[in-house]
Amino acid sequence: MSEANHQNAIVTTERLLSARPRSVFAAFEQPDQLAQWWGPKDFTSTFEQFEFKPNGRWVFVMHGPNGANYLNESVFREIQPDSKIVIEHVVTPWFKLTVTLTDCGDQTHLTWVQEFESPAVAAKMRALSETANEQLLDRLQAVLADGRS
Repeated sequence: MSEANHQNAIVTTERLLSARPRSVFAAFEQPDQLAQWWGPKDFTSTFEQFEFKPNGRWVFVMHGPNGANYLNESVFREIQPDSKIVIEHVVTPWFKLTVTLTDCGDQTHLTWVQEFESPAVAAKMRALSETANEQLLDRLQAVLADGRS
């Protein structure tokens, strides 16, 4: 894929979170914490398998507010404590999510890069992903603010 096409296959979201990287990372690595905020507004998740380790599987169902269920399966490809998590979503739509945490004193700069298989897929998913990612990070910030992680 050319560099231009590669960039067109990516959806990026950034957020400055009011928590240290250790707390943000814990919100990913602890399934009870992750289940509280993973997914767009008004969604809930039921985790069937959660192996937070390199090449570990994560199988879960997201439950939409309309009663619809969405099966998800991912593999943790890379985990660097308190700094980076790479997740490959292995069911349709395929994507690789790279979450980078940068220490900013009492805050964390989170970069969320979602790379789809092609610019065409990214174009179809962009509006949904951008909105869902912002809602998901709003939920993460709320969990962090409540001190639940």
